[in-house]
Amino acid sequence: MKERFKLAVCQMEVTEDKKENIKKAVCLIKEAAENKAELVVLPEMFNCPYDNKMFPIFAEELDGGETVTALKEAAAQAGVYVAAGSIPESSENKIYNTSIIFDKKGSIIAKHRKMHLFDINIPGKIVFKESDILAPGDEVTVVDTELCKLGIAICYDMRFPELFRIMALKGAELVLVPGAFNMVTGPAHWESLIRIRAVDNQVYVAAASPARNINSGYVAYGNSMIAEPWGNIISRTDERESIIYADIDSAHMEKVRNELPLLKNRRTDIYELKEK
Repeated sequence: MKERFKLAVCQMEVTEDKKENIKKAVCLIKEAAENKAELVVLPEMFNCPYDNKMFPIFAEELDGGETVTALKEAAAQAGVYVAAGSIPESSENKIYNTSIIFDKKGSIIAKHRKMHLFDINIPGKIVFKESDILAPGDEVTVVDTELCKLGIAICYDMRFPELFRIMALKGAELVLVPGAFNMVTGPAHWESLIRIRAVDNQVYVAAASPARNINSGYVAYGNSMIAEPWGNIISRTDERESIIYADIDSAHMEKVRNELPLLKNRRTDIYELKEK
């Protein structure tokens, strides 16, 4: 892990104009790079409204798709790693909610397909069923970079502690969570989950939300934030479009892990967590 590097989390407003969404994402990447960020994170479904009806319309293949092509070029031109939030990915007659990681040369080095689909029914407040349109991923994603080992989870994935613990055991030091919590679940759980996942696994957690658009059919909570391994929020924004920054510090993570050795103190003689 690099001793220290600057992380940027971009909170952007998403519209029904795919080309404009892509153009805005590219501009945010450029701005973050100009501010010395080495890793730039985009929100969940940054090129597409969070709407089951829209996913098939906006879906594209990773090979040659317009979003991927534009972001490859943006990462290479800016010379930064880009975690491309997520987009609707078309593959073999299925649609996935997929995050793509680009290196500084614009090459794809990892992808994560959302494993846990957002199927909820809170009477009188919100009903959503991603599984009507989307297929679930089935792989835990941890990728080694020159900055650190990155874990990737998407939105609802954050509610499942087993996934984060497996990523930590695989060596993840920073977990990226593009997520579009809504105005019901966001105020209730967004910050708590970010802090708890950081504390439980003694990792940095960076959560990137779309900006809040009250005219959208699905209103995102916003409030993108970054937590450090002790559980403090070290950078955050409100509901508006913005970029937040934080230094990711390997010495701080090691200090926390040495002082409170949770991962070392697990009772693996009594219980274990297996990845199939």
